[in-house]
Amino acid sequence: MAAALMANVLYSSGFVLEKRALAALPEVTVRRPGRLLRLVLGSPLWIGGSLALAAGFAAQLIVYRTLPIAAAQGIFVSGLVLLVLLSARLLGEETSGRERYALAAILAALLMVVLSLDEATDTVSRQAPYALVLLLCVPSLASGVWLYRAAERRALRRHRLPTTGVEYGVAVGLLYGVSSLAIKGVSGYWTTSDPAGALLSVLRSPYPYLLLFTGAFGLVMSQAALQRCRASLIVPVCTTVTCLYTAVLGTLSFGEALPDDPLRLALRLAGTALAVTVLLSMPKHDTRPPQPSMVTKELTPP
Repeated sequence: MAAALMANVLYSSGFVLEKRALAALPEVTVRRPGRLLRLVLGSPLWIGGSLALAAGFAAQLIVYRTLPIAAAQGIFVSGLVLLVLLSARLLGEETSGRERYALAAILAALLMVVLSLDEATDTVSRQAPYALVLLLCVPSLASGVWLYRAAERRALRRHRLPTTGVEYGVAVGLLYGVSSLAIKGVSGYWTTSDPAGALLSVLRSPYPYLLLFTGAFGLVMSQAALQRCRASLIVPVCTTVTCLYTAVLGTLSFGEALPDDPLRLALRLAGTALAVTVLLSMPKHDTRPPQPSMVTKELTPP
């Protein structure tokens, strides 16, 4: 529990620091990944945020060794409240009434998932069949990249409404969902008694290579999306998709059984359905007026 709460603090702090750093940088785009990396690596504030996120991933390894996947996701998503508070305090972002209701509904949905857990019967699995993991992860990665490219094409259209970032959040959330499954897989090999043997076993598995792919593509895609959209919206969407993906497919692939008790099963299924419904109903366009900093220079008299 302590590791999960620490991961929440690290993730929220990392995203906010990266958002502040990106606000001071020129526009970045996935079409020029080399330039994007050069710009962000030159920002000490961004490096601090990325180190916080890396520490959050390390905390996840501890969590996945001690908690069932579904329980871990319920705790991780509770960090959305901290993220919204930090975004309002440090970034000056304000959420609309509809978005606040959506966040409250997501927290209620994940509370249902947490209440469906039973420490006496829930088990923590260590391994999953590689073929099943790849069967789930490869199409998910392809879908995430395709959805992001589709959102980029729509963003280039003239006379478009400003996007809220929901599509970007879903796309990046799919990649991070695969990354979360890979971290779960790596955690099953983590041991202090035979670290060399554990490392060889990890290298023979698909998990480090899934982490490399999601790390490279997720970094470029998330930074471009985070610069364009409000962190207080895109990060909750991304986190919700990641947690639902990991809870559902992770439970399936790692064989962590669903509750036998009808009430607990109903709570878990209803919570998942509510979170997905809220995600699909969130606004796709931002109707707020542009910030003063975004007004073009042509409108400023010499």
